Amino acid sequence: MKVLYFDCSSGISGNMTLGALLELCDDPHYLEKELNKLHIDGYHMHISKTKKNGITGTYVDVHLEHEHQHHHHDHHHDYHHEHHDHHHEHRNIFDVQKIIEESDIDEKAKDLAKRIFMRVALAESKVHHETLENVHFHEVGAIDSIVDIVGTAILITHINPDKIYSSIVNDGYGFIECAHGTISVPVPATSEIFAASDVLSRQIDVDTELVTPTGAAIIAELSESFGTMPVMNVQRIGWGCGSKNLKIPNVLKISLGIIDSSSDEIVIMETNIDDCSGEILGYTMEALLEDGALDVFYTPIFMKKNRPAYCLTVICKEMDLKKMQGIIFRNTTTIGIRYHCEKRVILNREIVELDTQYGSIHVKKVKYDGEVYMYPEYEDIKKIAKEKQLSIKTLYHLLMKE
Repeated sequence: MKVLYFDCSSGISGNMTLGALLELCDDPHYLEKELNKLHIDGYHMHISKTKKNGITGTYVDVHLEHEHQHHHHDHHHDYHHEHHDHHHEHRNIFDVQKIIEESDIDEKAKDLAKRIFMRVALAESKVHHETLENVHFHEVGAIDSIVDIVGTAILITHINPDKIYSSIVNDGYGFIECAHGTISVPVPATSEIFAASDVLSRQIDVDTELVTPTGAAIIAELSESFGTMPVMNVQRIGWGCGSKNLKIPNVLKISLGIIDSSSDEIVIMETNIDDCSGEILGYTMEALLEDGALDVFYTPIFMKKNRPAYCLTVICKEMDLKKMQGIIFRNTTTIGIRYHCEKRVILNREIVELDTQYGSIHVKKVKYDGEVYMYPEYEDIKKIAKEKQLSIKTLYHLLMKE
C-alpha cells in the first residue's frame, strides 16, 4: 500500500506543499505541463532549491506579471473586496470552479481541487459573514490560490497514494499584518477550516503564522488521520520550503512509503444485545456483510438479570470501522460497541474453475509451504448434488478422489 505522510511540524502552506510534492515526482516539468491546461495567464512559476536551517528543499514562488509588490506567503489575506489601482477581476468560488472545470486536467485532480477550494470559500464566507457568491478572491489571491491548490491536486493525483496521513498540525501564535489590518494567529480562515474538519492542530512557541488557509484546506481534505508516522518503509522524502526564516526550519516534509498489508491488521468489534428480535439481528448481519465486513457472527450469551442474549462480533478492515459502527447503531438497539485491532495471517488464495465428470465447478486453491489445497465452492456442489440426486457428502468425496 502506497502512503504519503505529511510532517506539518512547521505548519503547511500551498507553496510548501507544491515544493515537497515536486521532489517526489520524477518529471520536473510535469507540473508546469499540467498547469498550462488551465489556460490562465498572468503568472510564472519560479522553482528553486533553497536552505532552511541547513535543510535543503524546494521553494516554489508564483510570480505575477504586472504585480511587483507581491509576496507569495501572504496572498491569502488579500481575499475580499480589495480595490487596487489595476483593473482587478474579482473571482468567486463559482468562477474558480468554472476555470477548473473547463480545463483539460485529469478529472480526479479537478474534483480534488474543487473540494479543497470549497473548504477555503466556506471558511471565508463564515469569517466575513458573506454568501459564497460574495466571497471574492481578487486576482492576486485567485491566481496564487489556483496554482497552489490545482497544482497540489495535480501532483497528488499523479503520485496516486492509497492513503495519506499527517502529523498533528502546528501553527504559531501572535499577530500578523493583512489586508484588513492586524489579526491574530491562527488566522480566522485557518481556524474555521480546522473547525469544519477532523484536523488535529495545536499552537507552538513560534511568533508568526505557520498555517495558511490554503495549507489548512489542503491538509484537511487530504489526510485521513493525524498523529505520529505509522509503521512504514519510507522510500523517498520531499522537502518543501516556506518563505520565512524562523528558529525552527520552515519546511514541510512529505514521506512517500509502503505499508506492508500482508501482515494483515483487522478490527474485531463486539456488542452484547439483549432486546432485539431475530429478524432485526438477521437483517443487520446481511447489511454488514453486504457493506464489506469480512465476517459476522452471533454467540448466545447470558447477561445481567439472567437474560438470554447475543454477542454480535464483526471482523472488518480498519478503514471500514466507522461504516460498520453506523450499520450496527442504526439497525440494532445497542448503545455501545467495543473493538480492538488484531493481526491475522491469510493464505494466498485464488478461485479456479475445474472441469469434472459431474460438470464445471469453482474451487478455492490455497497454497501453504509448497503444498496446494483445493476446496470446492459450496454453491456449485449444492447445485450438482441436486441435479445428480447425490448427497453433498458423497459428491465431495468423489470430487476429492478425482
